[in-house]
Amino acid sequence: MTPDEYLQKILIREAVNTGPTSPLRNVLVTLQPIISAWANQYLANIGPSGSFAKGTANHSGTDIDLFISLLDSTPDTLKQIYDSLAKRLKDSGYTPRRQNVSINVKVSGYSVDLVPGKRQDAYGSDHSLYRSKANTWTKTNVAKHVSYVQSGGRIDEIRILKLWRDQKGIEFPSFYLEMTVINALSGQYIGTLAGRVWKVFEYLRDTFPSARVVDPANTNNVISDDLTVVGKARIKALAEQALKATDWSQIVT
Repeated sequence: MTPDEYLQKILIREAVNTGPTSPLRNVLVTLQPIISAWANQYLANIGPSGSFAKGTANHSGTDIDLFISLLDSTPDTLKQIYDSLAKRLKDSGYTPRRQNVSINVKVSGYSVDLVPGKRQDAYGSDHSLYRSKANTWTKTNVAKHVSYVQSGGRIDEIRILKLWRDQKGIEFPSFYLEMTVINALSGQYIGTLAGRVWKVFEYLRDTFPSARVVDPANTNNVISDDLTVVGKARIKALAEQALKATDWSQIVT
């Protein structure tokens, strides 16, 4: 089996159904009445975001991000929105876990991250999110994030790197990882999947620790600040370890 055949076999095994019949979409059906009642007349839209929407999800790490878009006329502050959603989920029988900009709940065996945001105006897709860890807010644009990753043309490489991350227990936020893979392969013309993934590991070893990565939807949001120096050093060290492997099964399975 060639390296490419080995990696393609893994990608097939880890494929996630993102179509209309996907079981993950039942999560939205389950949560929609709760969220609609909570948001009242201020709900603009709710739908999949994150890896599921971008096509970069793996079956063994299956979860779903649901982005809750509230109208710009929503009277509550961002903190009130975040806190009241957590309370409504708890009152509905779930055990919400507060993260930075999302609230995690378990639904039918799936891990679901709910991200509430308020539109910045009546017509655009820019949203303000509450950042609970810093008790502040940030601007984001989920549609731009999805478009950025999909147009990057590196879905297979991203999925392999996400699987490596999960199997090694690495803290590496998904959008940061996705942008890193795209940046690592920018302008690169490498004929094999294995060769491209190898190039990403070289980038993680040589360039990643000092690379500044900025949110394409908000230049004031420095994505690379999401990891500490220690966290980046661990990724570099594990990339070095991967580059010393003599077989792909030593890197990802």
